[in-house]
Amino acid sequence: MSACSVKDSIAAKPRSVSVNGKVIPRDDIARETQNHAAATPIEAWQKAARALAIRELLLQEARRLAVEAEPQSDGADRRETLDEALIRGLVEQEVATPTAGEADCRRYFEANRQRFAAGALYVASHILLPAAPGDAAARAAAQSRAESLIAALRQQPDRFAALAAEFSACPSREQGGSLGEIAAGDTVPEFESVLKRAEVGAVHPEPVLSRFGIHVVRLDARQEGRPLAFEQVREHIAAYLDEAVRRRALSQYIAVLAARADIGGIDLTPADDRLAH
Repeated sequence: MSACSVKDSIAAKPRSVSVNGKVIPRDDIARETQNHAAATPIEAWQKAARALAIRELLLQEARRLAVEAEPQSDGADRRETLDEALIRGLVEQEVATPTAGEADCRRYFEANRQRFAAGALYVASHILLPAAPGDAAARAAAQSRAESLIAALRQQPDRFAALAAEFSACPSREQGGSLGEIAAGDTVPEFESVLKRAEVGAVHPEPVLSRFGIHVVRLDARQEGRPLAFEQVREHIAAYLDEAVRRRALSQYIAVLAARADIGGIDLTPADDRLAH
């Protein structure tokens, strides 16, 4: 199938989707679309139809091979259906997935060292002047007040706690404006971006705008991210590599089953293969 024909194939809903003569009801596909994020309703329909066709293909193969599998519980009050158990049993029986060894994990670690670092930590204080994003007058007033506070703190930096107690709308005013230790991702992006570049020990020279209002910010300390040792991330790497191998093996197994099946209304060729033709 050409790239153009693949593109054309997602331009409309198929009239009927079937696997070896077994039709997938359109109502089932419509319900399944809620489980598939997509840019358009048609794309969501196609993803849902493909997922249900693959499920039917695997169930048919499990029954053909007389797979036996008892439904299991995940420990969180969710129990497999019989169909889910059959698919799991089929995959366990037919799809071999080797686990990542020490050498594999070390090789991945060495090739991707930049991914394995502890995030930066910040200790910061602020004075929050509340102003809703859509209230232009309140934002302007808060901006003006913040500029005045920054000017005052430039002359008397030791007044930060007192001014926070007097003007800040954040509960941190009870601690002199201190937010304590902040890890990457703990606060809104516009606030964190200032923490990354602010001078340690000084009040930031400009007010910081966020969805919460206008902030006067002082960065008290910053600890840059530090590289993690292989031993700290070995299990994480192994789990990632094992999952990647499992997905690839399952995709190949599905492709083999689909090649010898009669599939109607949907293309079960792996995405990479479809784009290559």
